[in-house]
Amino acid sequence: MSDIKVEALRSDGIYKKIREAPLEKKNDIYRYELMKPFEKKWDCYNVPIKAAKPHGYDVIMASGMLGYLLPEKIDERLSESISLLNDSRFWNNCRESIERSIKCFTDAKIELPVKEYLYTVLLADPTSPYLIMSDNYCGDGGIPGYIFGTLVPSEYTKSRLPVALAHETNHNIRFQFIKWHNDITLAEMMVSEGIAENFAAYLFGEENVGPWVSKTDMETLNGYIKPIIREGLDVQGLDNLTAYLYGDETAVLLNYSPVGLPYCAGYACGYHMIKYYLQKTGKSIIEATLTPADEILKEVEDFWDEAE
Repeated sequence: MSDIKVEALRSDGIYKKIREAPLEKKNDIYRYELMKPFEKKWDCYNVPIKAAKPHGYDVIMASGMLGYLLPEKIDERLSESISLLNDSRFWNNCRESIERSIKCFTDAKIELPVKEYLYTVLLADPTSPYLIMSDNYCGDGGIPGYIFGTLVPSEYTKSRLPVALAHETNHNIRFQFIKWHNDITLAEMMVSEGIAENFAAYLFGEENVGPWVSKTDMETLNGYIKPIIREGLDVQGLDNLTAYLYGDETAVLLNYSPVGLPYCAGYACGYHMIKYYLQKTGKSIIEATLTPADEILKEVEDFWDEAE
């Protein structure tokens, strides 16, 4: 792994600077010190660092929509949260999770096209319904080379974030080999999410899977969720996928149509689908990460008739 570089952008110092800045300066510190290093990531989503016109769509507006804490809200009331981020052991744990995840692939003699990885940890908006449902932490690793962890800081969320970062690093690696396409189906999304969470379980133990899996019991999965998901496997488009992946509550919050599913049903179902695939084929999670979705889906056709 000698040619791989994992670098942290320590957000705690930047948040402290935002906290102490006058209101009119906060947005630009957030834009240019915290988000500018991730500009290539934002470019993939067509999000400019600064809008051409005042109050236009840019990284500030997008951050609010994604549940990140807006710079205008970062003041003295956030002192404790920023202090909790000022923890070198926590940052080392995050780095070690990413490095350990990458090493699984380099040890398997897999040549990774991306050699440099930048990560940071963002403050989540504690009023965000999705973050509340997700026990106040989550991540984003869909663009290779860039990884976000997001949390409402507490000793609990700080202990959980490295597990989520393993999930996100798996996405980072898979999408170096499997090309993303905007017309992705629910089935394909479930493959990617299921692989990522099985990878996190591989590194940290199944008892540490995220709430997007652990909040779904097997009786609900087999008796209620699977039949609904099965009918929607070919669904495409964020407006249609959201209810299946994240559940009705999130879909309604985003003005999308509900389908009758609880929180993160698609994530939980994807996790158990990939677990079934690994057990059936004997393949490792490392091999599965680089396997196209259509090959995996052919092997799991009988998953829908099985009860774990």
